[in-house]
Amino acid sequence: MAKRTKRPKARASTPRDRILDAALDLAGKTGWRGASLGAIAAEAGLPLGEVYGEFRSRAAILRGLIARTDAEVLATPADAEETPRDRLFEILMRRFDALKPHRASLKSIARDALADPPAALCSAPALMRSMAWMLEAAGVASSGICGRMRVRALGLLYLSAMRVFLGDESEDLAKTMAALDRRLRQAEPWLGLGPGPFSRRGGAESRAAS
Repeated sequence: MAKRTKRPKARASTPRDRILDAALDLAGKTGWRGASLGAIAAEAGLPLGEVYGEFRSRAAILRGLIARTDAEVLATPADAEETPRDRLFEILMRRFDALKPHRASLKSIARDALADPPAALCSAPALMRSMAWMLEAAGVASSGICGRMRVRALGLLYLSAMRVFLGDESEDLAKTMAALDRRLRQAEPWLGLGPGPFSRRGGAESRAAS
């Protein structure tokens, strides 16, 4: 497995962060279904109009949570000396580390999303964009036909590992690491990390071909 790196320092609190944190807190306390926009505004201690200025819907808040996690993960550059596969492992584990304090809330969101397919579908494009950034951070191209297939493959892999993460109560996320390592090994041909239909040709050549 790749070596683990430390997470970046906590960000300064902004109205946008307060809204996202309030949404997570409410999801953990009352369930995502009970986290109305008005309740989120009250929890954040902000006027409803300010919440409206940042997010126009609860689906937008979910997309904001994904984007904030992306920014936190991408703030630390991947180790250029590692293989793309090890960099991808480290990057995805960095995501789980960032999400770990909010696991109870994420369980609620995931559970309620099953009962609200339209909301889940609204968040799917944001997740795919997120996975494209994770591939790029690992040095694997996400553009072109092959790149888009890699993104989809990584999205399915990530959601599968997320199910393990949501039930992983270990301090070091050992079960999540093992599951992610196993899934990455199985998916290497589909992620462009080894011989296969979407194999990576490397750097500028891969991007030019896409």
